[in-house]
Amino acid sequence: MVTTLLSLEGVGKTFPSGTVALRDVRLDVRPGSVHGLVGANGAGKSTMIKVIAGAHAPTAGTMRWKGEEARWRNPGAARNAGIATIMQHVPLAPALTVLENVFLGSPGPWRLQRGRRAELDRLLDRVGYAIDPDAEVADLAIGERQMVAILQALATGAELVVMDEPTASLADAERQVVFDVVRRLSAQGTAFLYVSHFLDEVLDLTDQVTVLRDGTVVESGATAAYDEDRLVQAIVGRDLLAAERRAPTPVETGRPPLLTVRGLDSPAGVHEVSFEVRPGEVVGLAGLLGSGRSEILHAVYGADPRARGEVLVDGRRVRRRPRAAVAAGMALVPEDRNAQGLVGAFPIWKNISLPDLCSLASGRALPREGAERRRAVRAIEDLGIVCPGPDAAVTELSGGNAQKVVFGKWLYGGARVFLLDEPTAGVDVGAKADILDLIRGFTAESGAVLIVSSEFEELLAVATRVLVIREGRVVAERAAHETSEEELLMLANGFDGGGAPDAD
Repeated sequence: MVTTLLSLEGVGKTFPSGTVALRDVRLDVRPGSVHGLVGANGAGKSTMIKVIAGAHAPTAGTMRWKGEEARWRNPGAARNAGIATIMQHVPLAPALTVLENVFLGSPGPWRLQRGRRAELDRLLDRVGYAIDPDAEVADLAIGERQMVAILQALATGAELVVMDEPTASLADAERQVVFDVVRRLSAQGTAFLYVSHFLDEVLDLTDQVTVLRDGTVVESGATAAYDEDRLVQAIVGRDLLAAERRAPTPVETGRPPLLTVRGLDSPAGVHEVSFEVRPGEVVGLAGLLGSGRSEILHAVYGADPRARGEVLVDGRRVRRRPRAAVAAGMALVPEDRNAQGLVGAFPIWKNISLPDLCSLASGRALPREGAERRRAVRAIEDLGIVCPGPDAAVTELSGGNAQKVVFGKWLYGGARVFLLDEPTAGVDVGAKADILDLIRGFTAESGAVLIVSSEFEELLAVATRVLVIREGRVVAERAAHETSEEELLMLANGFDGGGAPDAD
């Protein structure tokens, strides 16, 4: 009987550019185990996954599969051997049905083969899940697509399933379905390598855990020997809480507000919202998914053309468009950084200078590349962006480092009001702490911040005040140091904090 399904022995990976991504990595995955892999953004997790999946060839060390040395020529060779990889962005064919996607790539003219539906029924019974075989993948929810990817992996006969951030975009109920399927399949003998930033998931779901830092395995052992604090310390290399609560910095209440919002209203789901943010203040917007939190941010920024109401910066009214907002000193860090915050075709230095080209141009006409590059180098040093240099493509950066580039776009121009929509989504605990420190540093220089976060703990860690949003309205306001996650959750759900629903 095979006691170790996959083994990495001193594996290293150095790219032609000279970047060392992995150093002397050792890993053992047993049949039927759920093995957690954690590490900061840029720690080497993605490279390690690609080596296992056959997308990258290691430059040092040995990989063994079922005890035999293995060097995959390509991902197809790894898949044929029994390794399936499910990436964070599930690569399914949206125009095809569930049945067609599950058996995509199977040998032979599968459309003419009989028994595919029966085979899918057996797979569904194996995972304990029900789905319409004839539904188009484009019409499925994200959680259902994740299940189709798992079924696709099982259809190839996978003995090891590598899951990269499988729940990053899932709601709690969908997340639980994935957990149940992983547990069920591991009990049947399928092994999993489970990569996640959610440490509570790793502690709850896995039986072994390996920690990567700077391309090296720094700890590995039974998950039962770890708690969240120990994992965090191993990941970041220092004693750090993911969202450390600090005593609030006093805000001078006598100073006039830097940002004023009056009677903001929009068909997008914003109703008569009014508030102020003073210099040095961080105001959090706490609400459940669909509460209107992000819609408020976009309406303030002028990105919602249907919005009505007044937005003032330093007492001056801002016209209803993003260009006017930028000119007034507002900066938006959007939730979808890849689609809205970065230009993927541009290197770091072009992204950093994009909002402030006029000040970096000769005669306010032609941008000076030297000035743009110097600003990028400054941002890389100030923000601790892990990259080969300013010419690196932003698409090659880890989530946390890409988010720092989005921040870096605004830090050196005239931005005085930051609008932050889920600024730490998809980043590790170390990058999260760095971003929260960035926010604190910005307000220490008399900036003002309006922040949306699904993690109420994060809001309480950085905010001065919290506005609770429900159905597009501000339903409550609390001083951050006088409330709790539990109270915010109750208020967001429509309870008055004492367990009774609000009158409306």
